[in-house]
Amino acid sequence: MFNLIFQKELRDIIQSSRFTISFAVCSVLIILAFFMGAQNYLASQAQYEASLLENKTQIAGNTDWNMISHNIMLPPNPLMALVNGISNDIGRNIFIREQGELTSSDSRFNDEPIFAIFRFMDLEFIFGIVLSLFALIFAYDAINGEKVRGTLKLCFSNSVSRAEFIAGKLAGSFVGLSLALTVPLVLGCLLLPFFGIHLSGDEWIKLGLIILAGIGYFGIFLAAAIAISAATNKPSNAFLIGLILWICTVLILPRASVLISGRLVEVPNIDNITAQKQIYTKQLLSEDISKMNSFNFDFNSEESFSDQFVSFMSDLGDKRQKKIDVLTKRLNEEYTNKRRLQEQLAINISRISPTSVFTLASTTLAGTSLKLQNDYMDAAYEYQHTYENFMIEKTGFSQSIKFSMKIVGEEKEKSERIDPNEIPEFTFEGSNATKAASESLLDFGLLFLFNLLFFGIAYMAFQKYDIR
Repeated sequence: MFNLIFQKELRDIIQSSRFTISFAVCSVLIILAFFMGAQNYLASQAQYEASLLENKTQIAGNTDWNMISHNIMLPPNPLMALVNGISNDIGRNIFIREQGELTSSDSRFNDEPIFAIFRFMDLEFIFGIVLSLFALIFAYDAINGEKVRGTLKLCFSNSVSRAEFIAGKLAGSFVGLSLALTVPLVLGCLLLPFFGIHLSGDEWIKLGLIILAGIGYFGIFLAAAIAISAATNKPSNAFLIGLILWICTVLILPRASVLISGRLVEVPNIDNITAQKQIYTKQLLSEDISKMNSFNFDFNSEESFSDQFVSFMSDLGDKRQKKIDVLTKRLNEEYTNKRRLQEQLAINISRISPTSVFTLASTTLAGTSLKLQNDYMDAAYEYQHTYENFMIEKTGFSQSIKFSMKIVGEEKEKSERIDPNEIPEFTFEGSNATKAASESLLDFGLLFLFNLLFFGIAYMAFQKYDIR
C-alpha cells in the first residue's frame, strides 16, 4: 500500500497546477542565481586582477624600498558568488605595514551600496526564503485537504495503515517537489562553464553538498507542513499556522539569537579600544621626544654622529613599538575573544531554527561563514612577518628606524626601478572539501534530526486524526 500511496501522491503533485507554477518559478530563480553568481564572480575577478596590477604599478614607480605602499587583496572564489555569506560585508584590501595592527577595507558594499539594502540573490537566499515558503504552500493541505475533499475516508476504506499513509504522503511529496528543484539545479551547474566559471574538483564536491543541504532543509518545511495539516481540520488554519512557523523560523529566531547573545556576552567597544591605543601611543611618543634631548655623542667611538643617532633612535623606536605591541595585543585579544564568544553563542542559539542551520552549513561549505574574516586576518598577519623580513633584507633596517633615517638624511637615492615581482606573493586558500564537510557535519546532523522530528510529529498527530 505504501507504493500505491507514494505513486498517487507523486502523480497528483506532478499533475497539479501548483507544481507547474512552482517548477517554472524555481527554474527561473535558480538559473538566475547561477547567472548572477557567475557575473558577480567574473566582476570580482576582474576587479581583483586590476587591484593587483595597480598595486604592482605603484610599487614599480619607486626607486626606494622605504617609500613603497603594498596592499594585499582577498582573492574571489566562485562559491562565494553562489553563496555570499559575509564575503561582501568584510573588507577585501589590507594595507601591509611591517609592524603594527592591520585593518581591512573596501567591502563590496562600498562599491555597490544598493546591495547592502537589497542584498544579492544567491542559492542560500532562494533555499532559505523562497523554497521553504513553497514547501508550506504545497503541503499545508496534504491531510486536511483530503478530508475536506472526501478522498481521505475513501482511501482508508482499503486496508492501509496510518503509518504507511503518512510515510507515502511525505515520500511522494518530497520526491515530486524535489524534481522541481533538481532539474534547474543540475542545469545551473551545467551552465557554469558556459558562463565562464570553471570549478575545481573540491569546489564541485562542496557545491554538491550545499545543494544536498538545501534539499534536506526543504524537506524540513515539507514535513512541518504535513505535520501541521495532520494536526488541524481546516486547510485555512493549517496555512496560517504554517505561515507563523515560517516567519518565526526564517525571520525572527536567527535575529533574536544575536540580540540574546549580545545581552549575555558584552564585547568591548571598538572606539574605546582605538582611543586607548592612540592615547598610549601619543604618551610614548612624548616620552621619546623628551629622551632625544638626552642624546650624547660619544667622541671616542669610531661611529659617526649620524650612525650613533640612528642607533639611539632605533633603540627608542624598538622599545616604544614593543610597549605598543604589548598593549595592542592585550586589547585585541580581549576584544577578539569576547567577540568570538558572542558570535559562537549567537550561532549556537540560532541553531534552534532550521533556517540558521542551513545557512551555517551552506556558508561553511562555500567558505563565506564568519570564519572567513578570521582566517583572512590570520593569513594577513602571517604574511606580515614574511613581508617584514623581506623589507629588512632589502633595506637593512626595521620600520622603527625609518623615521630617524629621514631625519639624519641618510637615505640613498637609487636610480634602479623596483621590481614588484620580488615581493613575496600573498596567498589565501579556504578549507578543502574534506575539512569543510567535517566543519559542517553538526549542521547536516541537525538538518537530519529536524526532518525526523517533524516526521515524528506528523506521524503522532495523524495517529489521533479523525478521518471521518
